[in-house]
Amino acid sequence: MNFDESDIVTSLRDSLEKFVEREMPRSAAQDWDVRNHFPREVHRKLADLGVLGLTIPEEYGGLGRDILATMVVIEELSRRSLAVSVPYIMAACYAGMNIEECGTEAQKQELLPRIVSGDLLFAYGLTEPDAGADLASVKTRAERDGDVLRINGSKRFCSGANIADYIYTLVRTGPAEERHRNLSFVLVPPDAPGVTITKIEAMGMKGAATTDVNFDNVEVPIANLVGGEAGWNAGWKMLVGPGLDVEKLEVAAIGIGIARAALDDAWAYATERRQFGRTIGEFQSIQHKLAEMKTQVHAARLVLYQAAWLANERRPCSAETSMAKLFATEVSKAVALECQTILGAYGYVKDFDAERYVRDALLMPIIGGSSAVQRNNIFKLAAARR
Repeated sequence: MNFDESDIVTSLRDSLEKFVEREMPRSAAQDWDVRNHFPREVHRKLADLGVLGLTIPEEYGGLGRDILATMVVIEELSRRSLAVSVPYIMAACYAGMNIEECGTEAQKQELLPRIVSGDLLFAYGLTEPDAGADLASVKTRAERDGDVLRINGSKRFCSGANIADYIYTLVRTGPAEERHRNLSFVLVPPDAPGVTITKIEAMGMKGAATTDVNFDNVEVPIANLVGGEAGWNAGWKMLVGPGLDVEKLEVAAIGIGIARAALDDAWAYATERRQFGRTIGEFQSIQHKLAEMKTQVHAARLVLYQAAWLANERRPCSAETSMAKLFATEVSKAVALECQTILGAYGYVKDFDAERYVRDALLMPIIGGSSAVQRNNIFKLAAARR
């Protein structure tokens, strides 16, 4: 087994580190967090690097599918600001991967080049007030009237709906009792008549604000049905396919980015802060904390990268992606809190980034399937393999 990074990934990481320092300085990241602002101009500059095409085939202007490289991009951007990394996911993953996997040829030709150029973001319209992990219970409905789909219902925790170009909306297209057999995906423009978006104030993940979305007799053309006619009542298969596995990896990569930033800041502080005539990093208790944090981050990256490799090879990986999501996000929370402990009072004030790391990290074990859901997945899949 060879764990060396490929030259392509190493070069990509170097380019992203320079990009982050140039286009995403700490002062800007703090400002985006305070204003809950999405810096669209930075997103467009990401397009110039080509990284928005890492989930898109070359015939549509992309670089070809590379899930590991995509996770590296998410990780590096998340080290500085989720206001950039989450919209990157909304483009490369929510839009790029889903249309590449599930879209018609016409949808691919129309939408995929716009993702590569930085002109298209999707928000996920999955969760509802009464449907969280149990997405087969969604109540938002789409009814067909000739060449028009009429949508009624509501979505909750729809992050980035206010900055997206389409809401990738899971709808029921048949009797509720059939659950898995009558779900479909529809692309709904947020500015369509009948769509109401309300921001939900949350602790962290600023820039792609989470929202409530209400659909009141919203009409979209049948061309917005993902997968065309073959996509009618095929939404469950689209939902639990490769896209769901990669979504777990996306959140894991965010968590690792946050954890790496927290570790770096804690390490720097420990070498600078002096108490009792020496730096606090000379105290064994602090050294042990840093060593544990370093080990946790290293292990989380190995689990994520192996799962990403499996996903890229299109091998069965639902258990491995759940393990990566579970482990990396819990590491993120633990490392961010330990960073705050090492910084002491400075870790609690908004002038230091440690406070933001904690707010962002606390969300990671929740979104993309909670840690409890991942443990359920891991047990069921492991039991089935025995």
